[in-house]
Amino acid sequence: MNQEINNLFKLPSLLEPIDLSSFGVINKHVFVKRDDLIHPVVSGNKWRKLKCNVKEYFAGNYVGIVTFGGAHSNHILAMSYLAKFYGIPTIIFVRGEKPKMLNPTLKKCYELGVELTFISRETYKRVTTNEDSIKNKYLDYFIISEGGANSFGIKGCKDVVKEIDLDFDEIFCDVGTGATIAGIASELNSYQKVKGVVVLKGAEYLESEINNFLLNFKHRSTYELLHNYHFGGYARNNKELIAFMRKFYEITGIKTDPIYSGKMFYGLIEQLRNENDEKTIIALHSGGLQGIEGFEQRYNLKIYE
Repeated sequence: MNQEINNLFKLPSLLEPIDLSSFGVINKHVFVKRDDLIHPVVSGNKWRKLKCNVKEYFAGNYVGIVTFGGAHSNHILAMSYLAKFYGIPTIIFVRGEKPKMLNPTLKKCYELGVELTFISRETYKRVTTNEDSIKNKYLDYFIISEGGANSFGIKGCKDVVKEIDLDFDEIFCDVGTGATIAGIASELNSYQKVKGVVVLKGAEYLESEINNFLLNFKHRSTYELLHNYHFGGYARNNKELIAFMRKFYEITGIKTDPIYSGKMFYGLIEQLRNENDEKTIIALHSGGLQGIEGFEQRYNLKIYE
């Protein structure tokens, strides 16, 4: 499996400097950790969170994998790709009723041969908050939490920090389930901090979940959540965010997505241009660009020409 991984993924991901002076950021040495370039489908933190889960699957006596996600989820597509690549029978519970017209993510999942089971939002919330009901029904299956947010996912995200070969003060990442920021925080030195741009509205509960993830780690104070850059909530956007993404791409040559990385870079720049002290900053680009096509169809807009 390790040799296949080396052939499939571009690791460690590139760390490249970026000039944000055009956005008013001064006295900062900013580097982008290009996890978006790891793989065109299983990119960024999706692979980070899935790799140890897949290894655990192969280490056990399981007949398949069960996991969960929304209809536009990068996680369910990444898992579908890995299921096809490794020949793993996979069942994915999808939040919400099956749409009459499938979006690009769902179409690709079907093409990759996984079993999609659509359940109501109420039922989905119940089973994802109490996975024992699924475990009891699928006794021989390996269960992966929504978004890969479990101990194995956190373990995989530690590699983000392990791959960085320069000293830094802060690392920024986007936050959905909290697994990525927990993995990063658990690997930092006490003088370093990870700042997470939360892409969900009203997600103050994340702090307690991340603290639970970090119960066995000594540096629980190494993270901070930023709740002011969600632009209305998960998968929501406005003209300001889209305009920023276009400008950011024009200046840096780096594409971002409107659900995660676009909001993260917006929040990072807003934070840094209000500070004058000299720092070295890492910005983790979590990938997810494959979801742009479905987003554009959903909102009838074109982000990049």
